[in-house]
Amino acid sequence: QVQLVESGGGLVQPGGSLRLSCSASGSIFKIYGMAWYRQAPGKQRELVAGISSGGGITNYADSVKGRFTVSRDNARNTLYLQMNSLKPEDTAVYYCNNRGARPWDWGQGTQVTVSS
Repeated sequence: QVQLVESGGGLVQPGGSLRLSCSASGSIFKIYGMAWYRQAPGKQRELVAGISSGGGITNYADSVKGRFTVSRDNARNTLYLQMNSLKPEDTAVYYCNNRGARPWDWGQGTQVTVSS
């Protein structure tokens, strides 16, 4: 089982930027497509961005296209999410996990709050 640890969240003003990181235990990380998800209060968890195992293919939710960039470093077993032009509606707990049908145990997530 892979353990996931998300970090990098915080409080930021609208229009600001944050870079999230997701550290995964085990080298199995590099053979999985990965994704960032988020869950806002009272809402279901939603997929924000995905990336193929090699990093060459990415996809994004319409709500974040052009503002967020997902990347990965397989040598470091780490997934990243660069978030620019943040909006209050981006406020949520952000999680990472694999893109497969069987997600690993969810980490604790990292809180992102966009507010003036």
